[in-house]
Amino acid sequence: MIKNSVGIWAFGPAVTRFVPPGYHNEVSGEPMVEKTERVAGGLSDLLDGLEYHYPGEINEDNVEEVLRVLGAHGMDLPVIAAGLHPDPTYAMGAFINPDEGLRRQGIDTLRRGIDLCARVGANFIIWPGAEGYNYAFQRPYAETWRRFVEGVAELTDHANERGVKVFLEHKNSEPAMKILMQNIGMTLFTIQKVNALGVDTTNLQVNMDWQHLIMNGENLAEYADLLASEHKLGHQHGNDGWGTFDDDNVVGTNFFMQTLELAQTLQDLGYGERGEIIGFDLYPYTEDQVAAVRRAILQWEFIWDLAGKIDRNALRQARDHADALSG
Repeated sequence: MIKNSVGIWAFGPAVTRFVPPGYHNEVSGEPMVEKTERVAGGLSDLLDGLEYHYPGEINEDNVEEVLRVLGAHGMDLPVIAAGLHPDPTYAMGAFINPDEGLRRQGIDTLRRGIDLCARVGANFIIWPGAEGYNYAFQRPYAETWRRFVEGVAELTDHANERGVKVFLEHKNSEPAMKILMQNIGMTLFTIQKVNALGVDTTNLQVNMDWQHLIMNGENLAEYADLLASEHKLGHQHGNDGWGTFDDDNVVGTNFFMQTLELAQTLQDLGYGERGEIIGFDLYPYTEDQVAAVRRAILQWEFIWDLAGKIDRNALRQARDHADALSG
């Protein structure tokens, strides 16, 4: 079975605009080291690692204690994600902030996040959720895109120097209503534009958040195969949902057949053989958090095993004739 991880944010208070205290207010204010112990202790039989946002969830002050707890449970820290979006300082974005001082401050903060990745042997996710706009006429589009690409290029160049892979993660909306990097096509466009600036993009790849693709009507297996053909298939954030919002539900609860085809595709691509892992990005609103993550892992393992039973010769023959009904 391919190795896995889960974002520590699955175990927070689950705040929403309609329930400001959070559905799990009982863990509000829980120190990150204690949260790590709670999660690792409850899931170490199934879970290989935890992911964190920098600087809010993990930083230079707590990283050694977090690593100590993870190590005690035989777990890793494979990925750290850029985490400026919860900070209202960057309500107008970091890469595209109209205040040049705040833009510089934000990018420098993320450079330090990459430095921390290099220190602990993690990769770095850029999910530019606040890099966008809410209204027509709000942004000069080409100029805004230029500033965004230049910011990504600077961080990619720094990551190259530090030996860190960077994974770009797209989403169409929220927190910015119109996120710039809103689909896989615009993500590949971003990589292309970074490369055009003379930055080596070999290690600038894509983190596929499944629900983000589902929200766009982007078929999971299709885009995994496409990204792999371009050597851009990086990390995975496994989840599910109803298709209109970033539900971050348990894997396999809504889009089962797409998830099964994704598992088959990843297997045929040899995903995991070069150190890739399946991360889970979940947000259990009303469910027990540890139980929800456990269920997501178990259902993914079931889907992965089921995909392994698919007759590849029969599948190949059916696909050769675009036959959707054989079997």
